Amino acid sequence: MNYKASETRYQAMPYRRVGRSGLKLPAISLGLWHNFGENRAYEASRNMVLSAFDAGITHFDLANNYGPPPGAAESTFGRVLAKDLKPYRDEMIISSKAGWEMWPGPYGEWGSRKYLMASLDQSLQRMGLDYVDIFYSHRPDPDTPLEETMSALDAMVRQGKALYVGISSYSAEQTREASHILKALGTPCLIHQPSYSMFDRWIEDGLCDVLSEEGIGSIAFCPLAQGLLTSRYLNGIPADSRAAASDNPFLTTDKVELRIAQVKALNQIAQSRGQTLAQMALAWALLKVTSVIIGASQVTQIQENILAVQNLAFDEAELQAIELILKA
Repeated sequence: MNYKASETRYQAMPYRRVGRSGLKLPAISLGLWHNFGENRAYEASRNMVLSAFDAGITHFDLANNYGPPPGAAESTFGRVLAKDLKPYRDEMIISSKAGWEMWPGPYGEWGSRKYLMASLDQSLQRMGLDYVDIFYSHRPDPDTPLEETMSALDAMVRQGKALYVGISSYSAEQTREASHILKALGTPCLIHQPSYSMFDRWIEDGLCDVLSEEGIGSIAFCPLAQGLLTSRYLNGIPADSRAAASDNPFLTTDKVELRIAQVKALNQIAQSRGQTLAQMALAWALLKVTSVIIGASQVTQIQENILAVQNLAFDEAELQAIELILKA
Protein backbone atom coordinates (compact mmCIF):
# COMPACT_ATOMS: atom_id res chain seq x y z
CA MET A 1 0.00 0.00 0.00
CA ASN A 2 1.29 3.45 -0.90
CA TYR A 3 2.02 5.66 2.08
CA LYS A 4 0.02 8.85 2.52
CA ALA A 5 1.00 11.18 5.34
CA SER A 6 -1.50 12.01 8.04
CA GLU A 7 -3.49 15.15 7.26
CA THR A 8 -3.32 16.14 10.94
CA ARG A 9 0.48 15.87 11.24
CA TYR A 10 1.02 19.57 11.94
CA GLN A 11 -1.73 20.09 14.49
CA ALA A 12 0.02 19.16 17.75
CA MET A 13 3.78 19.55 17.30
CA PRO A 14 5.28 22.96 18.13
CA TYR A 15 8.03 24.22 15.80
CA ARG A 16 10.77 26.44 17.18
CA ARG A 17 13.06 28.89 15.44
CA VAL A 18 16.72 27.82 15.36
CA GLY A 19 18.81 30.64 16.78
CA ARG A 20 18.58 33.74 14.62
CA SER A 21 17.97 31.77 11.41
CA GLY A 22 14.81 31.43 9.35
CA LEU A 23 14.61 27.69 10.04
CA LYS A 24 12.27 26.02 12.51
CA LEU A 25 12.65 22.54 14.00
CA PRO A 26 10.03 20.40 15.70
CA ALA A 27 10.38 20.42 19.48
CA ILE A 28 11.00 16.68 19.20
CA SER A 29 13.21 15.19 16.50
CA LEU A 30 13.90 11.55 15.69
CA GLY A 31 17.45 10.23 15.85
CA LEU A 32 18.46 7.16 13.86
CA TRP A 33 21.58 6.37 15.89
CA HIS A 34 20.53 2.84 16.81
CA ASN A 35 17.74 0.42 15.83
CA PHE A 36 17.71 1.56 12.19
CA GLY A 37 20.52 -0.58 10.84
CA GLU A 38 20.88 -4.26 10.07
CA ASN A 39 20.00 -5.12 13.68
CA ARG A 40 16.36 -4.27 12.99
CA ALA A 41 13.87 -5.58 10.42
CA TYR A 42 13.42 -2.98 7.69
CA GLU A 43 9.65 -2.78 8.15
CA ALA A 44 10.08 -1.99 11.85
CA SER A 45 12.45 0.87 11.05
CA ARG A 46 10.15 2.09 8.28
CA ASN A 47 7.14 2.10 10.59
CA MET A 48 8.99 4.19 13.16
CA VAL A 49 10.07 6.78 10.60
CA LEU A 50 6.60 7.07 9.07
CA SER A 51 4.88 7.18 12.45
CA ALA A 52 7.20 9.98 13.49
CA PHE A 53 6.41 11.99 10.36
CA ASP A 54 2.69 11.43 10.85
CA ALA A 55 3.08 12.89 14.36
CA GLY A 56 4.70 16.09 13.11
CA ILE A 57 8.35 15.09 13.52
CA THR A 58 9.84 16.66 10.42
CA HIS A 59 13.50 16.41 11.46
CA PHE A 60 15.44 13.16 11.08
CA ASP A 61 18.93 13.15 12.58
CA LEU A 62 21.55 10.80 11.11
CA ALA A 63 25.32 10.44 10.85
CA ASN A 64 27.71 8.53 8.63
CA ASN A 65 28.50 5.98 11.36
CA TYR A 66 24.94 5.27 12.52
CA GLY A 67 23.82 1.68 12.09
CA PRO A 68 24.90 -0.89 12.94
CA PRO A 69 27.04 -1.35 10.90
CA PRO A 70 28.23 2.17 10.06
CA GLY A 71 26.28 3.61 7.14
CA ALA A 72 23.34 1.25 7.55
CA ALA A 73 20.97 3.78 9.13
CA GLU A 74 21.43 6.16 6.21
CA SER A 75 20.82 3.30 3.78
CA THR A 76 17.64 2.34 5.63
CA PHE A 77 16.44 5.93 5.68
CA GLY A 78 17.22 6.23 1.98
CA ARG A 79 14.94 3.27 1.27
CA VAL A 80 12.09 4.83 3.25
CA LEU A 81 12.64 8.15 1.53
CA ALA A 82 12.59 6.61 -1.95
CA LYS A 83 9.58 4.40 -1.31
CA ASP A 84 7.39 6.56 0.91
CA LEU A 85 8.64 10.03 1.75
CA LYS A 86 9.98 11.37 -1.55
CA PRO A 87 6.82 13.43 -2.21
CA TYR A 88 7.33 15.09 1.18
CA ARG A 89 11.03 15.92 0.85
CA ASP A 90 10.45 19.66 1.05
CA GLU A 91 8.58 19.21 4.34
CA MET A 92 11.54 17.47 5.95
CA ILE A 93 14.82 18.42 7.62
CA ILE A 94 17.42 15.70 7.10
CA SER A 95 20.74 16.02 8.88
CA SER A 96 23.96 14.03 8.85
CA LYS A 97 27.40 14.30 10.43
CA ALA A 98 30.98 13.15 10.17
CA GLY A 99 33.80 13.05 12.67
CA TRP A 100 33.98 9.57 14.17
CA GLU A 101 35.78 6.66 12.54
CA MET A 102 34.07 5.54 9.37
CA TRP A 103 36.69 3.75 7.25
CA PRO A 104 40.30 2.55 7.70
CA GLY A 105 43.34 4.69 7.19
CA PRO A 106 44.34 8.26 8.03
CA TYR A 107 41.44 9.89 6.13
CA GLY A 108 38.55 8.02 7.72
CA GLU A 109 37.76 10.14 10.80
CA TRP A 110 38.16 13.47 12.61
CA GLY A 111 37.87 16.86 10.89
CA SER A 112 40.04 17.18 7.81
CA ARG A 113 38.57 18.63 4.64
CA LYS A 114 39.47 15.37 2.88
CA TYR A 115 37.40 13.26 5.28
CA LEU A 116 34.43 15.57 5.71
CA MET A 117 33.85 16.14 2.00
CA ALA A 118 34.21 12.46 1.16
CA SER A 119 31.89 11.47 3.99
CA LEU A 120 29.15 13.85 2.89
CA ASP A 121 29.32 12.50 -0.66
CA GLN A 122 28.94 8.96 0.70
CA SER A 123 26.03 9.97 2.94
CA LEU A 124 24.20 11.61 0.04
CA GLN A 125 24.68 8.48 -2.05
CA ARG A 126 23.37 6.19 0.71
CA MET A 127 20.26 8.32 1.22
CA GLY A 128 19.68 9.07 -2.45
CA LEU A 129 19.78 12.82 -1.84
CA ASP A 130 21.18 15.80 -3.71
CA TYR A 131 21.66 17.69 -0.44
CA VAL A 132 21.16 17.44 3.30
CA ASP A 133 19.47 20.23 5.20
CA ILE A 134 22.05 20.27 8.00
CA PHE A 135 25.57 18.85 8.07
CA TYR A 136 27.58 18.73 11.30
CA SER A 137 31.16 18.42 12.32
CA HIS A 138 30.44 15.54 14.69
CA ARG A 139 33.27 16.29 17.11
CA PRO A 140 36.17 18.73 17.42
CA ASP A 141 39.48 17.54 16.02
CA PRO A 142 42.44 18.37 18.29
CA ASP A 143 44.96 18.06 15.45
CA THR A 144 43.26 19.70 12.47
CA PRO A 145 43.11 23.52 12.41
CA LEU A 146 39.58 24.68 13.14
CA GLU A 147 39.78 26.91 10.07
CA GLU A 148 40.15 23.82 7.87
CA THR A 149 37.17 22.05 9.38
CA MET A 150 34.95 25.14 9.18
CA SER A 151 36.06 25.94 5.63
CA ALA A 152 34.98 22.43 4.61
CA LEU A 153 31.52 23.10 6.07
CA ASP A 154 31.39 26.41 4.20
CA ALA A 155 32.36 24.64 0.95
CA MET A 156 29.51 22.15 1.38
CA VAL A 157 26.98 24.97 1.48
CA ARG A 158 28.55 26.74 -1.49
CA GLN A 159 28.49 23.49 -3.48
CA GLY A 160 24.79 23.03 -2.72
CA LYS A 161 25.34 19.79 -0.81
CA ALA A 162 24.11 21.22 2.52
CA LEU A 163 21.72 24.07 3.25
CA TYR A 164 23.00 24.72 6.77
CA VAL A 165 25.92 23.58 8.91
CA GLY A 166 26.43 22.90 12.58
CA ILE A 167 28.77 21.44 15.16
CA SER A 168 28.40 18.76 17.82
CA SER A 169 30.05 18.32 21.21
CA TYR A 170 32.23 21.43 20.88
CA SER A 171 33.11 23.26 24.11
CA ALA A 172 31.91 26.80 24.74
CA GLU A 173 35.21 28.32 23.63
CA GLN A 174 35.50 26.07 20.58
CA THR A 175 31.93 26.98 19.65
CA ARG A 176 32.63 30.70 19.85
CA GLU A 177 35.73 30.34 17.68
CA ALA A 178 33.97 28.12 15.15
CA SER A 179 31.09 30.59 14.94
CA HIS A 180 33.43 33.51 14.28
CA ILE A 181 35.25 31.61 11.53
CA LEU A 182 32.02 30.60 9.81
CA LYS A 183 30.59 34.11 10.01
CA ALA A 184 33.73 35.48 8.38
CA LEU A 185 33.36 32.91 5.61
CA GLY A 186 29.73 33.91 5.07
CA THR A 187 28.13 30.68 6.28
CA PRO A 188 26.79 31.14 9.83
CA CYS A 189 26.77 28.24 12.26
CA LEU A 190 23.12 27.25 12.48
CA ILE A 191 23.08 24.83 15.38
CA HIS A 192 25.03 23.00 18.06
CA GLN A 193 24.21 19.41 19.02
CA PRO A 194 25.38 18.63 22.57
CA SER A 195 24.47 15.89 25.00
CA TYR A 196 22.05 17.29 27.57
CA SER A 197 19.72 15.85 30.17
CA MET A 198 18.84 16.20 33.84
CA PHE A 199 21.90 14.05 34.58
CA ASP A 200 24.22 15.72 32.05
CA ARG A 201 24.09 19.50 32.39
CA TRP A 202 27.49 20.60 31.10
CA ILE A 203 26.04 23.04 28.56
CA GLU A 204 24.78 25.25 31.38
CA ASP A 205 28.39 26.09 32.28
CA GLY A 206 29.08 28.58 29.52
CA LEU A 207 27.87 26.96 26.29
CA CYS A 208 24.27 28.20 26.57
CA ASP A 209 25.56 31.75 26.95
CA VAL A 210 27.75 31.45 23.86
CA LEU A 211 24.87 30.03 21.80
CA SER A 212 22.64 32.92 22.85
CA GLU A 213 25.30 35.54 22.10
CA GLU A 214 26.13 34.04 18.70
CA GLY A 215 22.53 33.37 17.67
CA ILE A 216 23.06 29.62 17.36
CA GLY A 217 20.29 27.09 17.98
CA SER A 218 20.70 23.86 19.92
CA ILE A 219 19.42 20.32 19.76
CA ALA A 220 20.12 17.84 22.55
CA PHE A 221 21.03 14.20 22.12
CA CYS A 222 20.52 11.70 24.94
CA PRO A 223 17.86 13.84 26.70
CA LEU A 224 16.64 10.68 28.44
CA ALA A 225 20.13 9.67 29.63
CA GLN A 226 20.23 6.46 27.58
CA GLY A 227 16.80 5.47 28.94
CA LEU A 228 17.58 6.09 32.58
CA LEU A 229 15.07 8.95 32.67
CA THR A 230 12.18 6.67 31.76
CA SER A 231 10.02 4.18 33.62
CA ARG A 232 12.29 1.36 32.42
CA TYR A 233 14.28 1.05 35.65
CA LEU A 234 11.76 2.05 38.31
CA ASN A 235 11.36 -1.56 39.46
CA GLY A 236 14.87 -2.87 38.90
CA ILE A 237 17.03 -3.61 35.88
CA PRO A 238 15.21 -5.77 33.29
CA ALA A 239 17.26 -8.57 31.80
CA ASP A 240 16.63 -7.30 28.27
CA SER A 241 17.44 -3.66 29.06
CA ARG A 242 20.29 -1.55 27.73
CA ALA A 243 21.88 -1.37 31.19
CA ALA A 244 21.93 -5.16 31.49
CA ALA A 245 23.78 -5.61 28.20
CA SER A 246 27.43 -6.44 28.83
CA ASP A 247 28.59 -4.68 25.63
CA ASN A 248 26.98 -1.31 26.35
CA PRO A 249 29.51 1.27 27.62
CA PHE A 250 27.00 4.11 27.91
CA LEU A 251 24.57 2.85 30.52
CA THR A 252 25.73 0.27 33.06
CA THR A 253 24.09 -1.32 36.07
CA ASP A 254 26.35 0.77 38.30
CA LYS A 255 25.07 3.98 36.74
CA VAL A 256 21.48 2.89 37.19
CA GLU A 257 21.99 1.95 40.83
CA LEU A 258 23.73 5.28 41.50
CA ARG A 259 20.79 7.28 40.16
CA ILE A 260 17.76 5.12 40.95
CA ALA A 261 16.68 7.07 44.06
CA GLN A 262 16.71 10.28 42.03
CA VAL A 263 14.84 8.59 39.19
CA LYS A 264 12.07 7.48 41.55
CA ALA A 265 11.80 10.93 43.12
CA LEU A 266 11.65 12.60 39.70
CA ASN A 267 8.99 10.13 38.64
CA GLN A 268 6.77 11.32 41.49
CA ILE A 269 6.98 14.89 40.22
CA ALA A 270 6.21 13.70 36.69
CA GLN A 271 3.12 11.88 37.93
CA SER A 272 1.92 15.02 39.69
CA ARG A 273 2.22 16.82 36.34
CA GLY A 274 0.22 14.13 34.56
CA GLN A 275 3.27 12.99 32.62
CA THR A 276 5.51 9.99 32.39
CA LEU A 277 9.08 10.48 33.59
CA ALA A 278 10.30 10.49 29.98
CA GLN A 279 7.80 13.15 28.98
CA MET A 280 8.80 15.38 31.88
CA ALA A 281 12.51 14.90 31.18
CA LEU A 282 12.02 15.97 27.56
CA ALA A 283 9.94 18.97 28.59
CA TRP A 284 12.62 19.97 31.12
CA ALA A 285 15.40 19.77 28.51
CA LEU A 286 13.35 21.92 26.15
CA LEU A 287 13.63 24.77 28.62
CA LYS A 288 17.25 25.15 27.47
CA VAL A 289 17.42 23.81 23.89
CA THR A 290 15.56 24.32 20.62
CA SER A 291 14.78 20.64 20.05
CA VAL A 292 15.48 17.25 21.60
CA ILE A 293 16.41 14.07 19.76
CA ILE A 294 14.64 10.91 20.81
CA GLY A 295 15.64 7.40 19.87
CA ALA A 296 13.20 4.53 19.56
CA SER A 297 13.01 0.78 19.20
CA GLN A 298 9.27 0.72 18.62
CA VAL A 299 6.46 3.00 17.49
CA THR A 300 4.85 3.16 20.93
CA GLN A 301 7.94 4.88 22.35
CA ILE A 302 7.63 7.65 19.77
CA GLN A 303 3.92 8.02 20.46
CA GLU A 304 4.54 8.30 24.20
CA ASN A 305 7.44 10.72 23.97
CA ILE A 306 5.77 13.21 21.64
CA LEU A 307 3.05 13.73 24.26
CA ALA A 308 5.68 15.71 26.19
CA VAL A 309 4.74 18.74 24.08
CA GLN A 310 1.31 18.83 25.70
CA ASN A 311 2.85 20.21 28.89
CA LEU A 312 6.12 22.09 28.42
CA ALA A 313 5.60 24.60 31.24
CA PHE A 314 7.04 24.27 34.76
CA ASP A 315 6.10 26.37 37.75
CA GLU A 316 8.78 27.60 40.12
CA ALA A 317 7.92 25.04 42.80
CA GLU A 318 8.40 22.17 40.33
CA LEU A 319 11.74 23.52 39.15
CA GLN A 320 12.98 23.94 42.71
CA ALA A 321 11.87 20.42 43.63
CA ILE A 322 13.69 19.01 40.60
CA GLU A 323 16.85 20.93 41.51
CA LEU A 324 16.79 19.54 45.05
CA ILE A 325 16.56 16.01 43.70
CA LEU A 326 19.34 16.52 41.16
CA LYS A 327 21.67 17.99 43.78
CA ALA A 328 21.01 15.19 46.27
